[in-house]
Amino acid sequence: MAGRRAPTFLIASTLVASVLSTSIFLGEAGFTYDGQMGPYILGPGIAVIGYVYGAIFFGTFLRRSKAPTVADFLGQRFNSFRVQQAAGITIILGLGGYLIIVTQGAAILLSQLTDLSYIQGILLAWFCYTAFTLYSGSQGVIITDTMMFTLFAIATIVFAFTISNHFGGIAQAIEQMAQLESKPGIASWHGIIGPGTEWPTATDYVIWSLAMDMSWAMVYAVGPWQAGRHLMARDEHVVIRSSIYACFAVIFMQMMIYALGGFINLARPDIAPSETVIIWAALNLVPDLLGAVLLAGIMAAALSSASTFLSLVGFSISNDVIKQKNALTLRYTRSIMLLTGFVVLAISLYTPPNVFWLMLFIGTVFASSWGPVGFLSIWSKNITADAAFWGIIAGTVFNVVPAWLEYIDAIVLPSYANPVIIGAIASLATIGVISSRGQVTQEEKRYRQNLHKTPEIDRDLKKTRLTLLAPALLVVYGCLMPVLLIVYYVFPYQTGAGLLASDGGIDWTSGEAILALCSALLYIPLGLFTARSVWRRYRPSQEMPKSSTHRNTENDAIPI
Repeated sequence: MAGRRAPTFLIASTLVASVLSTSIFLGEAGFTYDGQMGPYILGPGIAVIGYVYGAIFFGTFLRRSKAPTVADFLGQRFNSFRVQQAAGITIILGLGGYLIIVTQGAAILLSQLTDLSYIQGILLAWFCYTAFTLYSGSQGVIITDTMMFTLFAIATIVFAFTISNHFGGIAQAIEQMAQLESKPGIASWHGIIGPGTEWPTATDYVIWSLAMDMSWAMVYAVGPWQAGRHLMARDEHVVIRSSIYACFAVIFMQMMIYALGGFINLARPDIAPSETVIIWAALNLVPDLLGAVLLAGIMAAALSSASTFLSLVGFSISNDVIKQKNALTLRYTRSIMLLTGFVVLAISLYTPPNVFWLMLFIGTVFASSWGPVGFLSIWSKNITADAAFWGIIAGTVFNVVPAWLEYIDAIVLPSYANPVIIGAIASLATIGVISSRGQVTQEEKRYRQNLHKTPEIDRDLKKTRLTLLAPALLVVYGCLMPVLLIVYYVFPYQTGAGLLASDGGIDWTSGEAILALCSALLYIPLGLFTARSVWRRYRPSQEMPKSSTHRNTENDAIPI
């Protein structure tokens, strides 16, 4: 847990670095290049708000527990090793699968840039992240995550401005995208839809998009490789600040990369495979030095995510699946990580790469398996240990099975029956039914009650005022982003597509204009709610003696 003393910058950096990997630079950039640039840029950022409400409603309580892993927390909360095992197994399967995707993404990058074959790229990438993860542990992973985040963030910003200027600026590029004959509709609010795509109509796309955004919001909120970072934070204020700053960092990085994926069509609309569009642009559209730095940044993003996933899978195998007295000792954990690494290596060599769709498939499993149980473990008085166990199982099975059947074309599901929706409903229904037939034990009640006691050391006026700056920025973002989208996207798009109103102004009834305004409706209330929650929870207690605020219980776990 890196001593549970990491500051805001390190936690925010590792949150971003562990989620932005080859899946966004290769898979998602290729997705927007193929046809979905418009909705991916105009979308109000529903997914990333999971960072904020996840910190308020789950992450701070998780840190309060002082558990070594997120699965361990669920085991403590329900006084059940069986619940811990179920959570640990989903971590192993989900993050193990994610580790395979990242490894393959890094291999694709290496094989595109060097004389190495794809197989050699897998071997080299695997050796790199396995070596420094085994050597440095969690503290080293946080530091390398921060270094790698700094590298790929700066490289992406410079690269984005350079590419935009290459096409005459952002507004001019959007206007040209609206007139792109090879991919008509790519810059519209719904992207390319219809025959030959996954979405017959705009309604189908909207339903799919909302399901993905809400499920990923749940992943950002309670996903083990995201929420687990809060266990390393110095205090609960760091949890909240770092989550909000990570929200901003991820959404800005996403918007730049999604725009780049679309803009590259203006230079060449027939790049195949589409996952290599950013690589192609780095090699052909910018100076060599900038291209090299960006590609190094993408590799850094891959390695940072891989190191996170390997460490978490190793910790879960050693601590959450089988009871061991020496579960978290250095030698035992390293041995488990190395064994895990060999299994991942073998599967990476055998499984054909499919970065984008496998990323969506694996990531959303946590939304249905962990989401309901994670939040209810904090906020429900009635959820039982049996309900938590079977809720995790039901959410996993009813997500994975339909998704796999759909992936192999055995079934065709309508948009409203997305596997993540099926899994979440199954998990909630299972929890409700089983909880109604069981009874919460006194130990579980006492543990949950202790979770809701704010540590006096965090009731600090100076810390609270500093933390309140972060939700204030959410309000500022909600006010500014609609203006920027209207000026730099909606007006240029409607100009290029010939969709301006009869008086030459913006057509405010269009999907593009409506989506551009949604950021205000989402982020202003979110910022106000977060500020209110922070103040109510952490304002100095008037009834407690001043001396009690200095009683440090940071190293005491919550008793069961």
